[in-house]
Amino acid sequence: MPGCFKKTLCALASLVSFVSFILTVVAMGTPKWMTGKILCKTGADLVNATDPELVKFIGEIYYGLFRGGKIRQCGLGGRRSKFTVFPHMVKKLNTGLHVMIIMFLCVAIFFSLVSFGFCILNTIKVPYRAIKGPAGICLWNFLAGGFIVLAVTSFMAAVKLHHLTERIANFRENVFQFVILEEQFEDCFWLCVASATAHAVNLLLIAISCINFPKIKTKTEEANVTAEDIMY
Repeated sequence: MPGCFKKTLCALASLVSFVSFILTVVAMGTPKWMTGKILCKTGADLVNATDPELVKFIGEIYYGLFRGGKIRQCGLGGRRSKFTVFPHMVKKLNTGLHVMIIMFLCVAIFFSLVSFGFCILNTIKVPYRAIKGPAGICLWNFLAGGFIVLAVTSFMAAVKLHHLTERIANFRENVFQFVILEEQFEDCFWLCVASATAHAVNLLLIAISCINFPKIKTKTEEANVTAEDIMY
């Protein structure tokens, strides 16, 4: 059986791995990775709208990996609509990059569960093979955190370099053209960042558990036996 200190750290690491798994799953299924404000440029140009009147042409947009929605403001009031990325919109986006983001997160979820299992194993007993011990836990956490970082970086590249928000805003818009006024990453995006951070915390916990702290030895006093003690 592992020591009490190492047992506690492994139990804590298993909890962190499970939390990371939950965070990633929730982030993938929630449609608010990005929000922004969109301007109906065509409508504003038609009426030659000035600054006070531009409010009537500014709408909102939000989206995640699988679905989203927007409010179109083209001078006649807001019109709400929802959309799904698969199967139609993905043709408008950078398909390869978008699929890679989803695959990276799926692989990260798998490695989070593997890390969770290995932490439970190390809490119960000391494995015979090194790969099942702290080295294995570090490996799986490194891989899980690395794939989440790849997914987050790829999503940022899709937004900033491939103009993902603008592509989505103009999906199936044959008459009006929308431009992006502002955009910001939302809670679900930061959940993935928190998940990657959780795996970094696990690496730190396992590193601490491998430290061999010196044992405190109590000095025993030698009994002095005299001739008088023997007589009694």
